Amino acid sequence: MKVSRRHLGRLAAGLLGASMLWPAAAGAQDMPAPFDNPGDVEIALVRYLSTGDFFQAYLSGVEAQAKALGVNLRVFDSRQDAALQADMVDQAIALGVDGIVIQHGLTESMKEAAQRAVDAGIKVVAFDVNVENEAIPQIEQSDRDLARLALEQAIKDNGEEWQAGYVYVAGIAPLDRRNETWLEFKEKYPGIEEVAQFGTLDNPIANSVANQARSVVTANPGIQVMFAPYDEFAKGVKIAVDEAGLSEGVKIYSADISTADISAMREPGSAWVATAATNPAVVGEVSVRALAMLLAGEDPGRNVIVPPTLITQQQLNDEDIKNMEELSQKLPQFAHADVAVPGWMPLPPRD
Repeated sequence: MKVSRRHLGRLAAGLLGASMLWPAAAGAQDMPAPFDNPGDVEIALVRYLSTGDFFQAYLSGVEAQAKALGVNLRVFDSRQDAALQADMVDQAIALGVDGIVIQHGLTESMKEAAQRAVDAGIKVVAFDVNVENEAIPQIEQSDRDLARLALEQAIKDNGEEWQAGYVYVAGIAPLDRRNETWLEFKEKYPGIEEVAQFGTLDNPIANSVANQARSVVTANPGIQVMFAPYDEFAKGVKIAVDEAGLSEGVKIYSADISTADISAMREPGSAWVATAATNPAVVGEVSVRALAMLLAGEDPGRNVIVPPTLITQQQLNDEDIKNMEELSQKLPQFAHADVAVPGWMPLPPRD
């Protein structure tokens, strides 16, 4: 008897990864193949970064859209181990999944792994990792716009001349794209003086960054602006600024948002005054929708971009926004992205 790759994958399903089997989506008979039989469809999420509220919300969006489609979702978490992430892609291939979402990672470790998946006939999309493959759509938060919105607010609040600390780790695609905008702003506004650059992705990220930021603010008392374009970075900087008693003299500008971030920004006298963000749950939904379009033989586009929103401390206070649910309610553009939404696509229910 000939054993198919899919059958082997079913046999291995209990051995590798974590899986969730959702009930078949309503109206499946009206959807294109293979979603006319969604229970036969398996997709995998292979994660590099998972620490922090952003990534938990992203995962919830992936789960919600998978559930709406009625497909089987398998989650692999490498916890920032690049070699393990590549191995997990190979595990997903061996399991016979139909599609893979690669979430973050390093180009050098994921490029060949992603190509192996494509060679195996598996559809792949990549969120915030450049796998340098024309067959793989890139899901992006429009990272350059995230940085631009935050930095434009910094100029508005502080003028065109100030000393800055900058938190950055090279080699991570979204941070590299945000760095491009930072370099452009420094060229456009020569009065911006970067006096310190630091950053780490060591877990726990916020505490590790706080350890670095303590030394930075002590050695550079003239810093007026901290540009920390990832919310875990901003949390770390805020810890150090608070401990140093500098909350009135330093302003923090970041990217990304969560309920914990909202609470930190709304603390009395908080130095964290603005962030630019997409809804991470929406980005997770878009990632799955783009993959589903590929599986249905449709083209979501080479770059699938979710537009960001500027969120300021004043706005949160004026609107009395306390959590992500209220943020979505009071900023409708934050609650949903009309991206990768063909007419047949079932969407998660909205509260």
